[in-house]
Amino acid sequence: MPSEPNIPSLPSPTSVFVIGTDTGVGKTHAAAHLLRGWAASGHRAVGMKPVAAGTAPDDDDALRLRAASNVAVPAALDNPVRLPEPLSPHLSAQRAGVAITLAPIVAAFRALQQRAEVVVVEGAGGFLVPLDEPAGGGLLTGAGLAEALGLPVVLVVGIRLGCLNHALLTAEAVRARGLTLAGWIANRVDPDMACADDNVAFLRRHLPAPLWADLPYSPTPHD
Repeated sequence: MPSEPNIPSLPSPTSVFVIGTDTGVGKTHAAAHLLRGWAASGHRAVGMKPVAAGTAPDDDDALRLRAASNVAVPAALDNPVRLPEPLSPHLSAQRAGVAITLAPIVAAFRALQQRAEVVVVEGAGGFLVPLDEPAGGGLLTGAGLAEALGLPVVLVVGIRLGCLNHALLTAEAVRARGLTLAGWIANRVDPDMACADDNVAFLRRHLPAPLWADLPYSPTPHD
């Protein structure tokens, strides 16, 4: 297990959509590393959390991305949808009486593009997490948001039992949507996982994208 982040080299700065194999795999942790890496290279980088559910002072993804950015923007741009309950976004939105639609989120993203060279957009939950289920029919998912933004995707894989299946399924879903899987990040969320290195090596062989970073386990990954 690496004792410090193994980041061979970040690609040229480009806006990306960060997704995860599941919830709780460290998307914010990984997105913050990308922001800090590009900022340290002298680029204007800003994070965006389009939909945040269950925000709290000690558990707020949008605030962590904001802290890792080197461009200050209005909260309405980097976190346009804030929902009170820590539920699937479509349920949290329903209970709050909020309708989540693409147009305001896309507009906020375009405004961020005018202020920074690179925008790191962090999704909510997994790739197909439901964001809104309109009463008239249809379903808006995280995948639909990624399509609307038209960004290359970076996949965060929580290295734990089951991650191989989740990672390969998610990669297939990304390609089925016609999106580019630009890279992936291994985040070692289980310090006791057997054969963790072998799992990372397997994914390096079989995921159709380069490994951007191998992040070690940390009991306080948000610090």
